[in-house]
Amino acid sequence: MRGSTAGTRTRGPGALAVLVLLAVVAGCAPGARAEDPPAASGAPRSAPRWQPEPGVDWQWQLSGRVDTTVDAPVYDIDGFEQDAATVSALHREGRKVICYLSTGAWEDFRPDAEEFPASVRGKSNGWEGEWWLDIRRVDVLEPLMEKRIAMCAKKGFDAVEPDNMDGYLNSTGFPLTARDQLRYNRLIAALAHRHGMAVGLKNDLPQIPELVDDFDFAVNEQCAQYNECDTLTPFIEAGKAVFHAEYEVPVEDFCAESRRLRLSSLLKKYELGVWRQGC
Repeated sequence: MRGSTAGTRTRGPGALAVLVLLAVVAGCAPGARAEDPPAASGAPRSAPRWQPEPGVDWQWQLSGRVDTTVDAPVYDIDGFEQDAATVSALHREGRKVICYLSTGAWEDFRPDAEEFPASVRGKSNGWEGEWWLDIRRVDVLEPLMEKRIAMCAKKGFDAVEPDNMDGYLNSTGFPLTARDQLRYNRLIAALAHRHGMAVGLKNDLPQIPELVDDFDFAVNEQCAQYNECDTLTPFIEAGKAVFHAEYEVPVEDFCAESRRLRLSSLLKKYELGVWRQGC
């Protein structure tokens, strides 16, 4: 969910308390661990995968022509809309490049949209052209997501940002549980790792304690606005970057805390174009 076609969902005050309560009710108590994900298919790349460290600067651009001149060592760009030439151009400038994919929602504007059967499409996630996926149906979704992740690897991306990774906390049209989400998120992480890429946990704050070992970094939206940034500390303590964006809070109101927590923080506009203001 991002930009004008797939933007970031905003939440009302008290969101963290609601998320935590939902997680507990759904069985997401500390120490609870879902079953291991199905084995990921495909051959791994031989090079060691990238591990971004806390505090590294980044640029997040998911709309418009990618501006490769932004002075940031990490770029996060759309995996479908950007080609291998763009990734190569960024690599020539010494950048690492993250591949944005939606793994938890069906998007009717993607070239593989017709490969997703109607049975796995649920309710709208609130953004035009997007519907939640039934993540319990790994028999259907694993090969589809593996193809998408393989596309990122073929284009030369260093990592994957899988979006819509917290369906169990939303009204999806399916009775998803925390256990379902843990299993699916671990599957996505395993697929990315099998293809030699790092992978980030997108939002899903209540499950960070269970998933920090499975993911190489985190991507978060609006933790400052909703007073949730402390919940990302396990990633920082593990030596893993937290790529963080705000949309409505000015930098003077969150950058000091971001520096204290060693977050990689930006102010962005909802369309996620070139414009950015870093800490």
